[in-house]
Amino acid sequence: MLVAGNWKMHGSQAMVRGILPVLAAELRSVELDVVVCPPFPYLSMVVECASGSVVAVGAQDLHPAASGAHTGEVSGQMLRDVGCEWVIIGHSERRADSGETDAIVARKVNAALDVGLTPIVCVGETREQRESGRTFDVVATQLASVLECAGPERLRSLVLAYEPVWAIGTGLTASPEQAQEVHLRVRQQVEAFAPGAESAMRVVYGGSVKAANASALFAMPDIDGGLIGGASLDAGEFAAICRAAEGRPWNK
Repeated sequence: MLVAGNWKMHGSQAMVRGILPVLAAELRSVELDVVVCPPFPYLSMVVECASGSVVAVGAQDLHPAASGAHTGEVSGQMLRDVGCEWVIIGHSERRADSGETDAIVARKVNAALDVGLTPIVCVGETREQRESGRTFDVVATQLASVLECAGPERLRSLVLAYEPVWAIGTGLTASPEQAQEVHLRVRQQVEAFAPGAESAMRVVYGGSVKAANASALFAMPDIDGGLIGGASLDAGEFAAICRAAEGRPWNK
């Protein structure tokens, strides 16, 4: 199981000093992957504060190029250099705010894999797309670009995150059954592309996950954890979500 916290554009040095020691203490004996993804300015500080604990560190984005004239951007090797092991790619807010296409997302996935970062690749539909019955088509199209670019051999090295756009930051959450349905379709698509890869790949859910609904979501057979937004800013709430995930260990 994997629980990753996406702090988005929130944070301060005081917040890092407040949250990381609590997580280190609360989660010292959990048996799952726990990741915190703060904004770029706090990555080194979070790495330092998380040292010796179960908490690993990830970034929220990277540039597809290894280096060069890309003002304001950060490469995968730079992330590795400061201690990151994970990176979120293709979040719907990046797709909307920065115009990231499926092709750009796929290139970023390869850039992460090339330097040994584990990408958490986000896919998901808008409310209008769900209401018009296009959920599976939208997710399948987003996923196909990643599969084709990464190739069958590297699929086991990434994590997929189903994040329905209508459930991010809205307080709405896909029911466990709705999430499970999409997660199963994702696995079937991966299996068709690279037989055997689906059983080794984690597919996590994101979208207003809280301690109150985490256990029900994580009980679904094809949900391998969560990508947590707002709830990851509260150390106690995030720790409770992690403990809910530990109740259904990932056995792949």
